[in-house]
This record gives sequence, C-alpha cells and structure tokens, in this order.
Amino acid sequence: MLLYNVTVIIEETAADEWLQWMKDIHIPEVMATGKFVSNRLLKVLDSPNEGVTYCTQYVAENLTDYNDYQQNHAPALQSELQSKFENKLVAFRTLMEFVA
Repeated sequence: MLLYNVTVIIEETAADEWLQWMKDIHIPEVMATGKFVSNRLLKVLDSPNEGVTYCTQYVAENLTDYNDYQQNHAPALQSELQSKFENKLVAFRTLMEFVA
C-alpha cells in the first residue's frame, strides 16, 4: 500500500474557497479515477509557513495504480488546480510506502 501526500500552502484569502473546492470537486475527481482506495484531508496546525497548510492524502493499493494515475490523470487535475488558484498556492507531492 502506498500513501500519496499532497501538501498545499495557500494564501489565507483563498483558503476557504480552496477547501470547499477540494471537498466538492477535486477530491471526488481524483477518487473517480479508481486509482485510490481512500483519502483524507488534514489541516496542519503547527506549520511554520505563511498562509494555511493542508495535506491531502490518497491511498493506492500498488505502484501500478499510482503510476497510471500520474501518467493519465494527474497532469489535467494538477493543471486545473494551478489555473483556479494561480499564484495563491504552492504544492509539494510525496509518495510513501506503508511499512507497519
């Protein structure tokens, strides 16, 4: 099992709109790809960064599903995110493997 983590630091002025968009549109679109078995959205409480920091986490059963998502779905979904919140956020992506 793999954990795909997307950390977003977003300007406070856009944070509420971003959060609603993530819940209503983006996360459902990512899950509709069928490449992830679960997800969660977390707010970082002790972030040293300016703005508001969130982590969106998706669980994939295997590397094949993750790679398929990256090749066939991620570019369009990430482009939509960047267009909608242009110059208002920074995103970092990390892939992790469950070990215990």
